[in-house]
Amino acid sequence: MTMATADPIPAITTPSARPNNGLLVLLAAMTPEQLERVLGNLTASFPAQDLTIASPDAASDELLADSYPSVRIVASPAANASWTLTASDFLNAYQLAKKSEARAILMLSPESGSLSSSAIGELANAVLATPIDLAVSCYESPPNASLVNSAILYPLTRALFASRVRFPLAVDLALSLRMGEHLAGVANRFTAPNQAKTPLWPINEAAVAGFTVDQFDVGPRVQHQHAGPDLNTILPLVAGSLFSDIDVKAAFWQRSRQLPPAREPLPTPQALSDDVAPDIAPMLQAFRLAYTNLHEIWSLVLPPNSLLGLKRLAATDAANFHMPESLWARIVFDFLLAHRLRTINRGHLLGALIPLYLAWVASHINITTSGTTPECHIEAVAAAFETDKSYLVSRWRWPDRFNP
Repeated sequence: MTMATADPIPAITTPSARPNNGLLVLLAAMTPEQLERVLGNLTASFPAQDLTIASPDAASDELLADSYPSVRIVASPAANASWTLTASDFLNAYQLAKKSEARAILMLSPESGSLSSSAIGELANAVLATPIDLAVSCYESPPNASLVNSAILYPLTRALFASRVRFPLAVDLALSLRMGEHLAGVANRFTAPNQAKTPLWPINEAAVAGFTVDQFDVGPRVQHQHAGPDLNTILPLVAGSLFSDIDVKAAFWQRSRQLPPAREPLPTPQALSDDVAPDIAPMLQAFRLAYTNLHEIWSLVLPPNSLLGLKRLAATDAANFHMPESLWARIVFDFLLAHRLRTINRGHLLGALIPLYLAWVASHINITTSGTTPECHIEAVAAAFETDKSYLVSRWRWPDRFNP
C-alpha cells in the first residue's frame, strides 16, 4: 500500500544534493539583452537545474529568478573591465566554485551573447567531460582587430611556452576545478589594492603546471561600442604583465619543448567591397617622429643591427614599408630583456615600444592589402619568434654578450 504522507525531510537545495550540477557560470556585468542571449545559449546546452549562475547585477538576478526559476543564483563581486580577466576575477571564480561545490567554471564576458550555444557548450563540456583543464576561446577576428595580441602576446606565448592558443588573454574560457584552484593560488600573490586588476596568464600557468589546454573555435565575438582603454594604456599594461610573467617562469621556458601540431588556419571574415584599408600615414608619422626623439632610449635597448634596420625603415616610403618579421621578433625580445634588467624606467620602456608597434601595424596592413591573408602573416611572425628563441635565451643568460 502506498503511503500518502509527505517526506519528513524538507527539500534540499544545497549543491551536494544536485549530483548533475557541476558548472558555475561567472558572468560579467551586462545589459538585460546580453544576459537574455547568454542565458538562452546556456540553457540550450545544459539543463537549467545543472547551472549555478554568479552575476554581479541585482537586475540580472531578478531576470534570472523570473525567467529561469530552476537556475541557482549566487551573488558575485563586480567583475573588472571586459577586455581582460584579472587576478581578482580568477580568485573570485574559484571561491564561488568551492562555495557552490561546482566541478568546473565557465567565465563569460559581456560580449559572449554573440557566441553560439554550441560554442559555449563546447567550452564547458571540455572541462566537465574530458581531461582538459583549460578550454580557451579562439575568436574569428576582423582583419585588423586584436593586433596587440597578434604582434606580441600570441608570438611570445607560442615561442616560449610551446602553445598554439591564438588568444592567450581570451575572456571567454572554462576551467577545471584544479585549474581554478591553481589560478586562485597565483592570484593570491596580487592581493594589494593596486594589483587586483593585474592580468593573469592562464596558458603560461597551465604549461608550467603540466595541465591540459585546448582551444575551441567560437566564431566572431561582436564587441559593442563602448569607451575603453586606448593603446597607450593597453599595450604597456598587457606587455608589461606578460614580460613580468615570462621573467618569473624563465627556468621553464628556457628549456626546449615541442610545439603541438599546426591547426587549420583561422577563417578571415570577408571584407565588404567598399571597405578601405586603414590609413597608415599617422602610424608612420608617429614612428618617424619617435625615431628622432626616442633614438637615444632605443639605443639603450636595441643592438646596432636592429637600430640599422629601424634607420632604413624610417627612410622608407609608405607604399614600400615592410618591417621584416625577424626584426620585429628581435625588437620584442630586446625590450623583454630590458624590462627584466630595468635598463630604463619600465614605464618609459613600454612607452617607447608603442611607436615600434605602430610601425609593425603599418607593415602588417601593407602586407595584407597586397594579397597575403592576415592569418598567414601573423603565423609568419610567430614562426620568426620561434626561430629566434635561441637569441633570447643567450641574451637572457649573458645579457652583455651582444653589447658593443
